[in-house]
Amino acid sequence: MTLPVSIFTPRHPHWRAELAAHLWQAATALLAMLALLLAGCASPPPDSAPQSAPAAPPAAQAAAPAPAVAPPAAAPAAAAPPPTLPFEQAVLAAAHNLLDKAQLPRESRRDLVIDPLIDGMTGAQTVATQAMGTRLAQLVKESYPRYTVQPFKAATVQQGPLLLIGTFTGVNAERKTEGLREAYRVCLALADLRTGMLVGKGLAFATPDSVDPTPLPFFRDAPAWLNDASITGYIRTCQGTKTGDPINPSYIDRVITAATIAEAIDAYEAGRFADALKLYETAADSPGGDQLRVHTGLYLTNLKLRRMVPARKAFGEIIDRGLDAKRLGIKFLFRPGTAAMWVDPAAGPRPYPMWLHEIAARASRRTSCLELAGHTSPTGTEPLNERLSLLRAESVRKSIEVIAPAMRKRMDAKGLGSTQTLVGNGRDDLSDALDRRVELLVKDCG
Repeated sequence: MTLPVSIFTPRHPHWRAELAAHLWQAATALLAMLALLLAGCASPPPDSAPQSAPAAPPAAQAAAPAPAVAPPAAAPAAAAPPPTLPFEQAVLAAAHNLLDKAQLPRESRRDLVIDPLIDGMTGAQTVATQAMGTRLAQLVKESYPRYTVQPFKAATVQQGPLLLIGTFTGVNAERKTEGLREAYRVCLALADLRTGMLVGKGLAFATPDSVDPTPLPFFRDAPAWLNDASITGYIRTCQGTKTGDPINPSYIDRVITAATIAEAIDAYEAGRFADALKLYETAADSPGGDQLRVHTGLYLTNLKLRRMVPARKAFGEIIDRGLDAKRLGIKFLFRPGTAAMWVDPAAGPRPYPMWLHEIAARASRRTSCLELAGHTSPTGTEPLNERLSLLRAESVRKSIEVIAPAMRKRMDAKGLGSTQTLVGNGRDDLSDALDRRVELLVKDCG
């Protein structure tokens, strides 16, 4: 900005007055320039509310050229996320990061127990998570002699070992758990039962190639999905935590019972249904035994042993737990692209009539209303998915009304399409059966 200057000379008779006038004019212009500079450079501090716009300069200053202002400094670049690796490499990368950096005395030797890894959205054990557990146990035995791998049993857990837990979660291109999943997030945690604290964390991302997300038989056969406190505690201990954080209380309070449940699941997987039933009954009588996996195990083992009365009772308790929680996803299997129920040969026949009768009976005893929400996998266009999910919900609603006509005025149906997928791989097989579920949502009437 140029300052206004006139030619003057001491010989001029009024040179002192002119000099004073010019000095005053120059000072005024300088102050105006400083005001503009200050207005142009000021900026609100980070995370503060936006500042109000500066007042317009006087008309006499508006014609002045704008001051040169340096561009703001570029914001620091965000840390690059871990690269996406082939499945086994991702598992090993997360494991090395976990075990190499564990905050334990270097000379210490500890027993280590692996609590079976699970899907971070559904809580199910899958072919992939089982393979991860096997590979982790092998790695520890081969490369980390300071740890001794022990079986996950109640007697072992009571000795206060290190617990290795982990989740394997499908994520989209933005690494969020929504939409079509294009990669998997591997999250591992090492928990010290002696101190109740996390002593290590490991993270990696895996490509979907060579990943088999099919649920293991127990979780494939399970009739319902529910946000269960024990599984939620497991997931929260692994996800969103850092080394030095406490173990989630909902997990640690039930970990001994969880070891008994793990033995029961292994027996079920091996076809030893009578042994599995005894273990589930033991878990049910233990502290923290009132959980979905226990009621599911009692239902499935009694069903396999053709004990229909206790099977019906156990399924009814699953329904009651869901109604108490105000949300329960029932795994009615639908043929992909249709609202027709489907019996998959791998899963075996499902007693849908008994399910519907128990839902109708348990819901009728309450005064609340039900919203039946249908869901689909992410394949196909969303307008068609919304229509298809509504047809599925309507199909279940009508079946319940036939059994309990009094429920007609206390139910409605809606279709949510693929907006709330739990698996999201778009395979339309048993691996993503939960994406084709109908949920019971409890709400107030009126």
